[in-house]
Amino acid sequence: MFGKRTSDPSSQAGPAPKPMAPSPTAPKSMASATPAPSPKPAAAKQAPQPEAQAAQAKPTPEPESTLQRGHSEEYYDVKTTVFNALIDTIDLTQLAKLDASAAREEIRDIVSEIIQVKNVVMSIAEQEELLEDICNDILGYGPLEPLLARDDIADIMVNGAGMTYIEVDGKVQETGVRFADNVQLMNICQRIVSQVGRRVDESSPICDARLPDGSRVNVIAPPLAIDGAALTIRKFKKDRLRLEQLLQFGSITPQAKTILEIIGRVRCNVLISGGTGSGKTTLLNCLTGSIDHDERVITCEDSAELQLQQPHVVRLETRPPNLEGEGEITMRNLVKNCLRMRPERIIVGEVRGPEAFDLLQAMNTGHDGSMGTLHSNSPREAISRLESMIMMGGFALPVKTIREMIVGSIDIIIQASRLRDGSRKVTHITEVLGMEGEVVTLQNLIVYEIEGEDEHGKLIGHHRSTGISRPRFWERAEYYNEQNRLAKALAESEVFDEHGNPVGDDNA
Repeated sequence: MFGKRTSDPSSQAGPAPKPMAPSPTAPKSMASATPAPSPKPAAAKQAPQPEAQAAQAKPTPEPESTLQRGHSEEYYDVKTTVFNALIDTIDLTQLAKLDASAAREEIRDIVSEIIQVKNVVMSIAEQEELLEDICNDILGYGPLEPLLARDDIADIMVNGAGMTYIEVDGKVQETGVRFADNVQLMNICQRIVSQVGRRVDESSPICDARLPDGSRVNVIAPPLAIDGAALTIRKFKKDRLRLEQLLQFGSITPQAKTILEIIGRVRCNVLISGGTGSGKTTLLNCLTGSIDHDERVITCEDSAELQLQQPHVVRLETRPPNLEGEGEITMRNLVKNCLRMRPERIIVGEVRGPEAFDLLQAMNTGHDGSMGTLHSNSPREAISRLESMIMMGGFALPVKTIREMIVGSIDIIIQASRLRDGSRKVTHITEVLGMEGEVVTLQNLIVYEIEGEDEHGKLIGHHRSTGISRPRFWERAEYYNEQNRLAKALAESEVFDEHGNPVGDDNA
């Protein structure tokens, strides 16, 4: 999520196909058709040979440009005709027994024969594209497959059947990808959420789910979404990011990377704060790379998307209520249950409600090194958000008591931000020091300062130390024999003015 995604966008190989009944993704106009012949074992019926309307031939585009243009109505008419014939021809029971690659080849062979039988006039490039589209409709996620295959896309945003946007390099752009109609889009949404035991319909029109690779999915369906289902997919890179990659992207400096590694290893309680799309979950994933492999880690998430690299990890996920409104398992239920599972660290994917109280309780009762994320725009605001979420749980506690609990639980707040040029940066590494009266005192260790922008509109800035040589967690660093690395990283992060004096600001 941090920095630019750099990979070959021309790769069109989608994720592993999932043999399923094709009817969920078939549009309403594909209700019936005349069958076509096939010598393959999966073919079961014989089709007469009516002549289909010819599709206009188009020049072969580059794969990425294909995503930026829409097909003609004629192309979709031909696709509907061929799709209908395929559904009436293929034996779904036999298809389900094949592995992913064999099922795809089987479908391609039958579609090729249908095209020949119906005398469809298409260029080689168009025919190949039609074959791939139909395979994606039956085995995958339809028009979304080419987008899911690209590792440089951070977000996919479908606003109804006729409008799809993507985010690349921090910038949102429209694509030519479209669905046959809102029924096809809704059925693909159903296919996605059903894989994790969830549903989306008129009675439950909002749903959070995930793809097999951990990508986060949100669906909001009619009648709440007026112009058709709104599908949002937050993609994660196929290769798990580490702090080394964030360093390459310019999100952090080598010194800040060292400090984050030490924070993760010496079991500081960490809160990662940031706005939407700032890379909180990615940063949390990277930070967990510093956890020793002999520690027992338990994760609690609304939809499981963390990708921890330790061998001893227990992953827990919330559950929505059933049709009768019963059986819901909330994040607070999971966090409370964690305490009975002998965790050494508890990691909450996102703190957004009363579970904040239970997480703080866990942090200050022997579960050092626990981590979580929340939405806020600054470390100071993160403290206020925690207070608000605890009060949401109906706890009749004085504000000072809540703040004392926060101070006793949270050691470090890491602020992630998405800047206006689309880049993502770690802008603050901040310590929670204590209380002065009823005010929580914070201390910045590392801050990111913007100096200007270049001729291409990219922001120019640098990370610097605020001059703190012995942070509050210094004793923890000594206990883990990390004090020398910490002192060196802090010293090398200092920025000096023209007179050779360190420039720093101790308080947040």
